[in-house]
Amino acid sequence: MQSEPDSTMIASAERFARAAQDETASMRAQAARPWALVPIVTASGFAGLGYEIVWTRQLGLALGTEMMAVLGVIAGFFGGLGVGAFALDRLIRRSASPWRVYAILESVIAVWGLISVWLLPAAGRALPPLLGIEPSPVLLWAGSLVLPTLVLLPATIAMGGTLSALERMTRHARGEARVTSGVYGANTAGALAGTLASTFLLIPALGFSGTLICLAGVNAFCALAALALGSAAGKADADQPRPVRIRDLRLTITLFATGLLGITFEVLVVRLAAQVMEDTVYTFAGLLAAYLLGTAAGGLLWQRTGRDASGGNLRGLLAATAFACITTAALTPYAGRLVEGASAADVFGELAVAIALFLVPATAMGALFGLLAQRVSDQRGSVGAAVGINSLGACIAPLVAAQVLIPAFGAWTALLAVAVGYLLLLPPSRSALLWSALPAMCALLLWLDPAPTLTRVPSGGALLAVREGPMATASVVDDAAGVRYLEVNGHFRMGGTSSTRSDYRQAMLPLLLHGAPHHALFLGIGTGATMVGGTQMPGVSVHGVELSREVLDLLPWFVDLPAASVPRLTVADARRYVAADTDKHDVIIADLFHPALDGSGALYTVEHFAAVKRRLAPGGIFCQWLPLYQLDMPSLRAIIRGFLDVYPDGAAWLNHYSVRTPMLALIGTRDGGRLDVDALGARLQDPKTANVVRPLGFEAPIDLLGQYVGGPRALSALAGQGPRNTDDYPFVTFDARRNVRALRAAPWSLLLAVTKDIQPDPNELLADGAGRDALSARLTAYWRARNRFLEAGASLPGDPRGAALIEAASPGLIDALRLSPEFDPAYGPLMGMAKSLIGSDRAAAARLLRKINETAPARPEARELLLREFGLRNE
Repeated sequence: MQSEPDSTMIASAERFARAAQDETASMRAQAARPWALVPIVTASGFAGLGYEIVWTRQLGLALGTEMMAVLGVIAGFFGGLGVGAFALDRLIRRSASPWRVYAILESVIAVWGLISVWLLPAAGRALPPLLGIEPSPVLLWAGSLVLPTLVLLPATIAMGGTLSALERMTRHARGEARVTSGVYGANTAGALAGTLASTFLLIPALGFSGTLICLAGVNAFCALAALALGSAAGKADADQPRPVRIRDLRLTITLFATGLLGITFEVLVVRLAAQVMEDTVYTFAGLLAAYLLGTAAGGLLWQRTGRDASGGNLRGLLAATAFACITTAALTPYAGRLVEGASAADVFGELAVAIALFLVPATAMGALFGLLAQRVSDQRGSVGAAVGINSLGACIAPLVAAQVLIPAFGAWTALLAVAVGYLLLLPPSRSALLWSALPAMCALLLWLDPAPTLTRVPSGGALLAVREGPMATASVVDDAAGVRYLEVNGHFRMGGTSSTRSDYRQAMLPLLLHGAPHHALFLGIGTGATMVGGTQMPGVSVHGVELSREVLDLLPWFVDLPAASVPRLTVADARRYVAADTDKHDVIIADLFHPALDGSGALYTVEHFAAVKRRLAPGGIFCQWLPLYQLDMPSLRAIIRGFLDVYPDGAAWLNHYSVRTPMLALIGTRDGGRLDVDALGARLQDPKTANVVRPLGFEAPIDLLGQYVGGPRALSALAGQGPRNTDDYPFVTFDARRNVRALRAAPWSLLLAVTKDIQPDPNELLADGAGRDALSARLTAYWRARNRFLEAGASLPGDPRGAALIEAASPGLIDALRLSPEFDPAYGPLMGMAKSLIGSDRAAAARLLRKINETAPARPEARELLLREFGLRNE
């Protein structure tokens, strides 16, 4: 192994430099102005990153969002770039017209971009059945690698050659031998613009197909502009000295390792940032943009310095990159405070935090690659080999990060390992020890401290358990009141011990609406309470699908899995599982998915709803729960439109009457039909079923029917005209900023808007039969009482307790009871208030009992309590 090129290589590099200078000097008079190339260089990067974003998201819809699938897609993309850089290097280096070669490459990318509009969705639909419902990690990785590699290969190979062609075109136009770092920096700056424009403008406005068409137009511009410049410049001298092989093994290793370490660093920081940021599609775009901003700045700054690719400069940049990585590791524990401080700036605040984490190390990485690429270009007359070797390192980086470093060290400590990796690349010498001393000492000091936790623990609470995996960090947190809850990635609450009754009701509603369920599939498990609630229904076998292994590992903290009917559990992406499944299910229940969370929006698309319908047995029911406290109205309407496209008989139901965490269920059937109330009543009276559902408040049919919000006509009127949430137009995913803002609004805002706009029609719910008219009148009154009850709950000032609560809440409850005397959610609390007043204010208790009895005289409880406690009849 050599630390510097030998004399033969130096002589060859000098020949290349002289040849390049002679060639460009002879062409300078006839070449187009050098700055005319700048728009082409940046536009090429713009389109390349735009394609990567669109294609990765399209493939993720089919392959799933498990880490192995995501890693496979990224590896396939970088692998194609590496192959293209190697395969096209000689052609570009020896071509008499690099402009023409470049135009052909851009044309190939444009054509394949247009083909991918239909090719990727078709390929994506074909793969899940081949993988099966529970593929091994190796099979999932292989499938996720092979599909994007093969489907995108023509485009990625062409992309791999564009930087080499651009570098040679720029070298000729500027008459300079060393332009590599500047071309790389400008191209990366275009990639930065492509990231932001695709995420914030193009995809939200045009969807994936429209964005691909726009990007193909950018490729066409690049091709035509290159042909025009090439025509003005004339032919290049293709008779160049024969290049030498890169015989400096250390240079090869350094190129490969820096590609590996750079993308590993990016993966780790994104993984850690997800624990403190909102983790939306815009969060990822901001992090990627910050990384690209740094690498672009590094390349351009290195070009501006005019420094050579000597060993001393290489040692300095390697040490600086290591130290910058350590700086980010030291800053990461405080990222949560930075996010809180910048929260008022919305997505721009997250972008500022991303820049704080990425800018310095990414700038050092950009300058480092510029130096290495220039050294290769000096030796070979082309940058292709540098791009190829570096891309191959980047290809395996996500796998190394997720499957080696995070399991072995944890995401934060792995940042220190990356920094040490850069130090190990320093060519051995006395000066290398000096360069590495400070970064090594800082890394050691950080490593000796305990790894920081990014999970937010409330004051007086405790962190009970943590499971860190390649995809997520799952935590069990106890608050000061002794309530235990599950958090994913530090701050996404996925349920807890205080919501067990509500979770059980989420399972019972669709299971009771089905005539005779036997097989139930639960998509999303969380704390497991909803799934366990389903196991308690007599005669029902349960199967749960959960994306995160870490979440399943923490189930014992929240539920005791029943020994008599242990549910089957599968770790898988819900979308891919449903697409690959061949079983039929009587009831499929999709849990609450945070709509703003990156990846969740895909679980609300028309295509996914249709795939679920194909998995329903005859008479089957699908229930999709929606967290109204995490949604805005535009997203809700888009979801409802798509749901009604697949389930024309779709209806909306409430889970409970809480205004703090309101939930709406969209329920559709495979075969249509209306509810048989008599059959429902018989099931509720069955002793085995009654033992399970009565503690949850389901004693009579009206207890269940009272949760009905509206049928297809009412939902259609609410949804109105507008976009649907589809795979090609992922409205909910890119509506994340409004959905995040919905978290800061009153949690009942959307609930009250829905109940105000919807007028439920009993005829859409009830089957024909004797007594339907009478039941319709009762239900209409019950629904009005329910809506008044919700309004009363939302209007309570602050968080009143005791007598203040009774005084504030009782008028609204009396109003609700007046609309429907059988509305138990008002009658029960009122009776509880009266009983509590007996010990502290008997006169007030008597007055309240009289009001209750006057409002609902047919119910005996208030009258009997008046007689028993006060010896009074309500006159």
